[in-house]
Amino acid sequence: MTLIVHHLNNSRSQRILWLLEEIGCPYEIRHHQRDSVTNQAPPSLTALHHLGKSPMIEDDGRMIIESGAIVEHVCAHHGGSQYVPERGTDDYIRHLELMHFAEGSAMTPILLNLYVGRLEEAGAPLMPRINEQLTSHFDFMESELSPSGHFIGDSLSAADFMLSFPAEVAIAQGRAETHPKLAAFVKEIQSRPAYQRGLEKGGEYSFAMR
Repeated sequence: MTLIVHHLNNSRSQRILWLLEEIGCPYEIRHHQRDSVTNQAPPSLTALHHLGKSPMIEDDGRMIIESGAIVEHVCAHHGGSQYVPERGTDDYIRHLELMHFAEGSAMTPILLNLYVGRLEEAGAPLMPRINEQLTSHFDFMESELSPSGHFIGDSLSAADFMLSFPAEVAIAQGRAETHPKLAAFVKEIQSRPAYQRGLEKGGEYSFAMR
């Protein structure tokens, strides 16, 4: 049975398409479009899962949510085992840390910046703290990139896929000069043929460098 990706335009599910393209795993995309006024996900996603969030994948009739769980599942069951370090190694511990960091710590100030920013003057008192936390988390990511340009070891890993979105956000916020290693990481991954194939299939994605 072909794996199905429920893909929301301009969202974190783009990195799942990239992962599947790198692996060469067959998949089908079910496209879901944001509301053009509110930018919210459509009811079609809520109909599939009560959280109504993307990415979601269906694999052999099982709906799987959460980017980290999806990446781990795909790597374990669809030919991506090379992207997960061997258990019992220090790299595997780093893998665990960064996989959870990507959707836990890193996304908190990113989302706060998005939502509080919409409040304009009402949210202004919170913005200095949010900006401080954004810088702190992007600084950490900058420090974690190895000389090879990857987060773990010298080649692609699951952590690279997961951290691609926070890195793209950092560069979209104009932090390329202050975070040159993140800028180089984003440029390298987005130039990969598999990334470009996923981008072509996924459609609108405002974090793609042109």
